[in-house]
Amino acid sequence: MSSPQRSSRRSERSRRAILDAARELVVELGYAKVSIEAIATRAGVGKQTIYRWWPSKGAVVFEAVRALSENTDGELALPDTGDLEADLKLVLRATAAEFADPAFDALIRGLTTEVAHDPELAAAYAEHTARLEEAKRQRLRSGQRAGQLSPDADLDVALELLYAPLFHRWLLRTGPLTADYADTLVEAVLRAFPPPASVTAS
Repeated sequence: MSSPQRSSRRSERSRRAILDAARELVVELGYAKVSIEAIATRAGVGKQTIYRWWPSKGAVVFEAVRALSENTDGELALPDTGDLEADLKLVLRATAAEFADPAFDALIRGLTTEVAHDPELAAAYAEHTARLEEAKRQRLRSGQRAGQLSPDADLDVALELLYAPLFHRWLLRTGPLTADYADTLVEAVLRAFPPPASVTAS
């Protein structure tokens, strides 16, 4: 009889194998052509193992995508070096690079389509997005405390101005997702919400 610790390790290995298999197959075949059966075969597990943890293919892919944005402790975090502009550029450049990556593009486009038709998945996605948005707000609040962003800035609007143009460009394929474009968005938002000293000096 296996010990609880050994069973836990085996379960974690199976979970990681399933998530890796889901990512690989979506990239290779496209989201629509991937099945739970195919994921199970690639991961070397039974189909029932997947259904024990996830209710649908969309839920598996969502978990696979979510795992990419979390650190090893399962927490969402943004860098805070004390330089708000540098930190935002680092994060937005990384976001642009992710969306420009064909592998990530295949995953997120498939997930976006599924979220539009699966209310349960949409709720889980919204919960994850809310956590990520709060992590971003915390970094902006830190910038406010450091005098690098207007204390009156509407942080929700600031985040929309940072990310919505990037998402729109990705979704409709209207232009390249480059580091320069990411930097331009950050600079525009910081100009829109300057700290008091900047307003006085202008």
